[in-house]
Amino acid sequence: MPDHPDNCLVYLMGSRYCETDKLSQTAWDMFGHVAPGWGRVQAICDFVHSHIRFDYLQARSTRTAYEALNERIGVCRDFAHLALTLCRCLNISARYINGHLGNIGVPIVDPMDFSAWIEVFLDGEWYTFDPRNNMRLIGRIVVARGRDAADIPLIEA
Repeated sequence: MPDHPDNCLVYLMGSRYCETDKLSQTAWDMFGHVAPGWGRVQAICDFVHSHIRFDYLQARSTRTAYEALNERIGVCRDFAHLALTLCRCLNISARYINGHLGNIGVPIVDPMDFSAWIEVFLDGEWYTFDPRNNMRLIGRIVVARGRDAADIPLIEA
């Protein structure tokens, strides 16, 4: 990884909600055949988007990526944790983002809301992916970046 800056290496390691040790073999079995790069990350996001059912009423602040994979339910943070964990298992630096997600330019009836998504380091730059919505959306306002939800609060007082 000669083009991988030192400050990206922390985003390859497991963290509180992202058990790379439990999901490494699963990630390689599921996505190891996909060519490295953008396509592999999109394949991961496609899987997470179709695998987890979004349900605010099932939110749990302790749910980990491994649990989200097995329970198949969660909120945006669970989608983000699972996707970034699978990326990390495949040697793709990925970081957790929280912020405000608008509904600008899309026919969504849901109100604007705080949300979580991921950024991955590809070809020397950070790129946004959103495994929950799995589409390009404009109007994202980043509040914080970190290894997972334990690193960054949803809002600061």
